[in-house]
Amino acid sequence: MSPGWWLRRTLRFRITVVATGVALLCLLAFTGLAPALIGLIQITAVDQALEKSPPRVLDVAGVPVDGKPPLPLTAQDIRALRSGEPVLRLEGESAHRFRGQVVFSGDGTPRLEVYASTLLGYGKANTLGSRWLAVAAVLVAGLVGIATWLSVRSSLRPVERMRVAAGELPHGERLPVPPSRDELQALAEALNALLARRDEASDRLRRFTGDAAHELRSPVASVRAQAEVAVAHPDPDFSIEVLESVVEESIRLSALVESLLILARADTAAPPRAEAVDLVLEAEAAISRLDTELLVRLTAPPSACLVSARRSEVELVLDNLLRNAARYAYSTITLTLVPVGRDVRLLVDDDGHGIPAEHRAKVFDRFYRVEEDRGRRSGGFGLGLALVSHLVQRRGGTVRALESPAGGARLEIRWPSW
Repeated sequence: MSPGWWLRRTLRFRITVVATGVALLCLLAFTGLAPALIGLIQITAVDQALEKSPPRVLDVAGVPVDGKPPLPLTAQDIRALRSGEPVLRLEGESAHRFRGQVVFSGDGTPRLEVYASTLLGYGKANTLGSRWLAVAAVLVAGLVGIATWLSVRSSLRPVERMRVAAGELPHGERLPVPPSRDELQALAEALNALLARRDEASDRLRRFTGDAAHELRSPVASVRAQAEVAVAHPDPDFSIEVLESVVEESIRLSALVESLLILARADTAAPPRAEAVDLVLEAEAAISRLDTELLVRLTAPPSACLVSARRSEVELVLDNLLRNAARYAYSTITLTLVPVGRDVRLLVDDDGHGIPAEHRAKVFDRFYRVEEDRGRRSGGFGLGLALVSHLVQRRGGTVRALESPAGGARLEIRWPSW
């Protein structure tokens, strides 16, 4: 029998087979000990009866001195009786039991008093007892199997009902949790947690798909419209102008698709193992990568500020924060790094128009943009800060939007220190 065949059987079948097999083996082992147990019971009963029967009197050599016939004892049996050990002699289906003790007569002569009895049918009783016990072992094992099958089926019935209910539950519904504090309650709670994660993932995917489709519609429609205009008016100068607009829209579309792919991978993949990243060095590198004519200042301690993250994550966060600040700043962007307890505090300030208070809690949502900023030259899609929030929070950090002392927006990031 291959292990695969066994593993393909139902849980009820496997439990029943194991329970029945163990019960049968234990009962058969007991049956094997039955002859010794039955014989011990018979001999114990005979020994108790011998204490009340009259003894035979022999000399120490085993010769009767009471005038009765000699006993079927060997010299070895006589020595054992003199030492107080009992003797059992088997003859066919019967057995003879002897017990003896040495006593002294009135003249001081040692005598051997022997108590004898015959166990009729001793061997046959053992044989029949073993056979009946073997039959009883099989019957009891069968009863154990039936009882196990029924009890396991009864125990698994609530699990089956729970499984069927879980598959048919509509979106947002949960399984009823049994009041008993047992395995079924734990299973129901685990399934409810799984359903909650499923509903959350489904909602997130639905929102993501809808928002992505909405955001992709505008640049695709713009590229198509401009291409149709260029085809309808094949003027070289006008075509060059249209192609420039198409290139600009294509760049925006490529940036949107890239941001969507990054967010999709971040949603589905488990975060890689964190490492020590020097936030000061990464901030300096991010400033050097920023293509802007604005003044960008960095205020940081002289020592390293190590955070628990991945270098690629820190680069994405800093690049998105700086691009966002450059999109709205008038003249100056300020980065400030401050170690605070077990965290490193990163502040990005700009001197732009700032974020209204009613929008600060939502600017980290995907595709969320302040209404008054739509249509500006920024070209943002509302994904940069959402990606920042996701990358920081999955490492145990926090993000929030505040008002900058310079009058613009302040974005505060707290990363766990390494």
